[in-house]
Amino acid sequence: MRSRFHRPCGLLIALIMLLGYVVQAQPAQADDGSGKYVPNQLIVRLAPPLIGSVNMLANTIAARYGLSVLDRLDTLPIFRLQVVNNLLSVPALATLLGTVPGVLYAEPNYIGQTPEGVARYSWFKGGDAGAYHEQWAPDMIRLPEAHAVVGGAGVTVAVLDTGVDLDHPALAGRLVQGFDFVDLDSDPSEEGAQDHVCCIAYGHGTHVAGLVALAAPEAKIMPLRILRPDGKGDLWLLAQAVRYAVGVPPAGVVPPIRKADVINISYSVPQRSFLVDDLLELVAQMPGGPVVVAAAGNSGPSTAYEYPAAERAPVVLAVAASTEADMLADFSTRGSWVDLAAPGENILSSVPDNEYGTWSGTSMATPLVAGTAALVRARYPNLNAAQVVALIVNESAIIGGAVPHRVDAARAVGLPTAN
Repeated sequence: MRSRFHRPCGLLIALIMLLGYVVQAQPAQADDGSGKYVPNQLIVRLAPPLIGSVNMLANTIAARYGLSVLDRLDTLPIFRLQVVNNLLSVPALATLLGTVPGVLYAEPNYIGQTPEGVARYSWFKGGDAGAYHEQWAPDMIRLPEAHAVVGGAGVTVAVLDTGVDLDHPALAGRLVQGFDFVDLDSDPSEEGAQDHVCCIAYGHGTHVAGLVALAAPEAKIMPLRILRPDGKGDLWLLAQAVRYAVGVPPAGVVPPIRKADVINISYSVPQRSFLVDDLLELVAQMPGGPVVVAAAGNSGPSTAYEYPAAERAPVVLAVAASTEADMLADFSTRGSWVDLAAPGENILSSVPDNEYGTWSGTSMATPLVAGTAALVRARYPNLNAAQVVALIVNESAIIGGAVPHRVDAARAVGLPTAN
């Protein structure tokens, strides 16, 4: 497992360790993270000690540096810590902890959100089930042709988002057991109401799930709530949901009935994370592990990396948004790190209370690619996740521009190129 942390020289370590002893007895200072991370929280990965347990090591380090252990990431030696008595900022404390023997890495619990939450725009209501099925996007990526070959039966797509409207008719018979990691219960329903001040992302998960259902009509959908109605969530919520999707739930949580074959993440954060690096490497190493499809972000014309889409793990597909004119959308983040685009402008899908609504963003493009990945996994069950990713990119349509590829579901399942 790779590490991006470089330890400082001996004298600097000694000075930092001394500083650690000085500050550990001091009261915690206000540290709101300026919205970039959860105030006074760190994520730490430990190397299992030769003597004693990793839990004991975590508690020892926490006590020494004015921290408390909040929880552990299932069976992994990864812990979430709370600052109790330490004057250092969270980033400075993470740097300090990274020098401690037995600590592989430490980082703030970074906050991310839906790309549409960053841009501060939501859906507008209108349309019906007929318009949902007949809109421009399915024909653009040749879904009707692909569905004549395969519908995604036997495949499960995990949707990590704001939850879903469990009773929406577009999702009837499609949902399997999920979980709410925000409220820590087994009901991953959308919460809140459409409000552009407090709840800009209300309905986001339902909209995304409806697009998975549109792209892969026979696949199952596993709703995992990691985002609040304002569209925000943190690394720890994301990590727990990814682990649940691959069949490893937190202690005391009933495991899923079936593991996910595809994970949809319409969420982004500008900071690269040690934790996400770890999780995606573990996913890549799993026999039969899932394809991870992630939104590239709505920061166009920026080419700045957005994570987890920009993680270069072979199981990850980074998705931009395209238009009805088959061009990259102006709002879409782009760059050489983005794998391909999919329809993301004026996309109609399910929203809460049995309604339909139109939304634009890379969050809308991403589930169309996740649904295509479900079709490919059903069509070619012996392919591993990295092979599925490569096939979808290699069999995409060429649209040119800053993201030159656009998903072609029919080609991805073995049909000829469109005339």
